[in-house]
Amino acid sequence: MHLIELYKSVQGESSFTGLPCIFVRFAGCNLRCAWCDSEYTFTGGNPFTQEEVIAQIEALAPCKLVEFTGGEPMLHAKELLPLMDVLLTQGYTLMMETSGERPLDLVPKAVHKIVDVKCPGAGAAANSFRLSNLETLTKNDEVKFVLTNRADYEFARAFIAEHRLNDLAAGVLLSPAFTKNPSPLRTVENATLDPRTLVEWMMHDGVDARLSLQIHKFIWEPMKKGV
Repeated sequence: MHLIELYKSVQGESSFTGLPCIFVRFAGCNLRCAWCDSEYTFTGGNPFTQEEVIAQIEALAPCKLVEFTGGEPMLHAKELLPLMDVLLTQGYTLMMETSGERPLDLVPKAVHKIVDVKCPGAGAAANSFRLSNLETLTKNDEVKFVLTNRADYEFARAFIAEHRLNDLAAGVLLSPAFTKNPSPLRTVENATLDPRTLVEWMMHDGVDARLSLQIHKFIWEPMKKGV
């Protein structure tokens, strides 16, 4: 498997926000979201065996929360799924950030999937979500929408209602996108959609979702890697 980086930080998103977490970031992505903040993962990376990845994770003990991200980790499913099985038997809590474009039916049910449904503002990646993946969702999982504007919000609101996402998953995340060229300031001014505006829409419409702010972009400078 090819990895871009493996490091320990705090979880910046989802219901695990703020918890110490080990991040295993895979190389490569088959989508090109207009707002992507991880373009450095598209190429490169270094090869690792399963044993080498586990050794690096163990070296970051005592942290027992691990997230697989990318890029798109499910492009490495052949290597990733057996790795998940081993880590689960060792008592780790596992998360995976995925676009939902790849089939998710073989992912162990114990893994907490954060599944990203692409909105129109994602550009070429919009409408890439594999609807059959809704059948794989459990109460361990969360569904995320990255929003750039009102049209994205309305798309997410309709999708949540149409597919009754809160009946399928543990919750829904609405996350304002960040500009691809942010200032070094740790401020909401770098968001393409003002979080306060988004909260006002959510409260007005009674949307059953959680605001997700990527807190690592407020703890460190927004473009900082490995945090």
